[in-house]
Amino acid sequence: MLQIYNTMQKLSHLRKYKPIFLVKNDNYLLFIIIKQIGVNMNKITKIGLTALAGSLVATSAFAGSMSVSGSAKVTYASNGEERSTGVPYSNSKGISFSGSGELDNGFTVSTGYTMSNAAFSSSYVSLDMGDSGTLHFMNSTAKAGLDKYADVMPTAGEEVWDDVDTDDNGVVGVFAGNAFGYEVSAMGMTISAHYAKEQVGTSNSVVLVADELMDGLQVGYGIGKAATSATVEDDHSTVWAKYTAGMATVGIQSSSIDKASADEDRLGIAISLAVNENMSVSYGMSTVDFETASLSDEESSGVSASYTMGGMTFAAVMNQTDSVAGSSGTDRTRKELSVAFAF
Repeated sequence: MLQIYNTMQKLSHLRKYKPIFLVKNDNYLLFIIIKQIGVNMNKITKIGLTALAGSLVATSAFAGSMSVSGSAKVTYASNGEERSTGVPYSNSKGISFSGSGELDNGFTVSTGYTMSNAAFSSSYVSLDMGDSGTLHFMNSTAKAGLDKYADVMPTAGEEVWDDVDTDDNGVVGVFAGNAFGYEVSAMGMTISAHYAKEQVGTSNSVVLVADELMDGLQVGYGIGKAATSATVEDDHSTVWAKYTAGMATVGIQSSSIDKASADEDRLGIAISLAVNENMSVSYGMSTVDFETASLSDEESSGVSASYTMGGMTFAAVMNQTDSVAGSSGTDRTRKELSVAFAF
C-alpha cells in the first residue's frame, strides 16, 4: 500500500493524466492511469507496472486448477454375415476440459465439458460438500442416480450387449439430458439419487450401494421412474452383487423395466481376470425376458481382452446376440479390434 501511495505522489504533477477507475479489496489498491493528450507513454508504463507489481505481491489467489485431456481411437469392426458392414474402419476422437477449486468454506467446485468428434458430448458442475455429500448438475452424463449403475458387470472391454443390441433392451436408464444429482457416503453405504424435468414429465431415481459388508464385496439396489408421456411412466429397478478376490472379479445383476406395453427383465453374469497390471480378459452373458408371448428371449454373450501400454490401449471384443429385441432368427455378431490413445 505504501508503495502505491508513493507512486501516486510521483504522478500528482502530471496534470495530463487522470484515474480512469479504481479497484480495491482487502489486499490491494490499483489505479489504472492512461494518457489524455500528448503524454510520454514509456514513462507512464514504467510507473504503472511498478505499482501493479507491488500490489499483486500481496494479492491472495483462488486455489483453482484447469486441465485438458483428449483421446483418439481407431477401430476395425466386423458385424458378421447377417448384416451389411459398410466401411469396417472408423476413427473417433474426444477432448475434455475440466477445472476445480476450493471455496473459503472448504467446499470444492468442479466442472467438466467433453466433446466427441467435434460435437458436444456431455458436461457437469459439481459441488463437493465433504461429509454432507456432493451435488451434481449433469448434462448427458450420469454422475448420480440409476443411470450411473445401469450395467456394473466387470468387463475388460465392452458390455456383452453393446453394438449388437442397438435398443439396449432390459438396460435400466431413466434420464437423457439435464438432471440434478446428489450422492453421500457414510459407514460404508452410498446413497445416489437424481431428479430431472423432461419434456413429457419428470424422472427420478435413488440407489443404495454397500461396499463394506465384506471385504471385496459390493451390493446395490436402485429404483426409478421415467415419464414416456404426460400420463405414462415406466418403472425401472436393478439389483446387483460384485465380488473381487485376488485377480478375479465376478458379478451378477438383475434389472427390470415395467412398461405400459410390455415388461423387460434382464439377467447378466460376468467374470473378469486381471492377468497382470496391464492386461485383463473377461467373459459375460445376459438374457432378456420379454413378457410378451410373441417375443423370444434375447440372449447375448461376449468375450473381451485389453492390454495397456502407458497411454495406449489395445482391445479386442467379440459379442453375439440371438433373437435381437425378441425377434426369433434375428441374430447379430460383432467382432472389434481397436487401439486407443489417451493424452
